[in-house]
Amino acid sequence: MGFEGMKIGFALTGSHCTLAQVIEVLKQLVSEGADITPVISYSIDRMATRFGRPGDWKKNLHVVTGKEPLRTISEVEPIGPLKLFDCLVIAPCTGNTLAKLANGVTDTPVLMAAKAHLRNLSPVVIAVSTNDGLGTSAKNIATLLITKNVFFVPFGQDNPLKKANSLVAHMEKIPDTILAACDGKQIQPLLVEFVTYL
Repeated sequence: MGFEGMKIGFALTGSHCTLAQVIEVLKQLVSEGADITPVISYSIDRMATRFGRPGDWKKNLHVVTGKEPLRTISEVEPIGPLKLFDCLVIAPCTGNTLAKLANGVTDTPVLMAAKAHLRNLSPVVIAVSTNDGLGTSAKNIATLLITKNVFFVPFGQDNPLKKANSLVAHMEKIPDTILAACDGKQIQPLLVEFVTYL
């Protein structure tokens, strides 16, 4: 199964340091035929950082996908009733989003998109990026690992010497994770080592 004709919701949250990597993955998916609808968190929509400005990220998403990103809860709510996507990806997925998703909180566009999509028993793929993945976020990762129809992009410690609790997904593995998730399988191995530290 390839990406030709596949409808993918692609939600981005505020791990701004990984956004450039994620944009490259989006380009790959589109080049392979995927129909991508971007969804952005309030952080991506509004927060300027040293990694980029909100307007630039939104413009990039529009250029790559051909669609304006969905930015509000009301815009994403129809995802469930209309069965808009074959798969929903959250990449990058922050510790804040992990915590809320694991505990049923739906107060952002990304979380509502996930809730709406999961009601159809369809796969959600998570690419974690959080400085406390082996700290307070560990329990939320564990909860989501055993949640039906939730799948993780392989992840590892990105800098164990300076940020011992930090976990980041291998963003380049998002496409393969999507394909496995659409077959109901968790790609393996899940825990992987980073060759170079960020």
